[in-house]
Amino acid sequence: MIPWIRKPIEYFFGKTFGSETIRYVIVGVLTTLVNFGLFELMHEIINIDVTASEVTSISVSVIFAYVANKLVVFMRRSDSAFALALEFFKFVGSRLFTMALEIGVVALFYNFLGYDAWFGKVVAQVLVIIANYVISKLIVFRR
Repeated sequence: MIPWIRKPIEYFFGKTFGSETIRYVIVGVLTTLVNFGLFELMHEIINIDVTASEVTSISVSVIFAYVANKLVVFMRRSDSAFALALEFFKFVGSRLFTMALEIGVVALFYNFLGYDAWFGKVVAQVLVIIANYVISKLIVFRR
């Protein structure tokens, strides 16, 4: 990242939200808003199929989450293009796992148990947020 952009971001978030956990929660809330907002737009307003809405909303939120987690939560720098690519692929791979978890939970609640899609989405988000933090901390952004 360009130093004149990176340094103010690191300073602001490091001083304002010193705890990694607090920064993770804030980024998680923003990522969830992106996920839910796009899901609402696609499924409820445009009336697109629930699974297509899920895949799209999760995909967009994964890209947002990578950038935000890298820069704001874990404040990681990549030494090379290879390191950056490897980190990104580990992040995306972990999110594919939790995306499958989320889609499965939403499908279970919506298609099989007859609950509203939002109920399944909320239940899934709790599981996904916990899994994403553990995987990011231990595997993707490990120091």
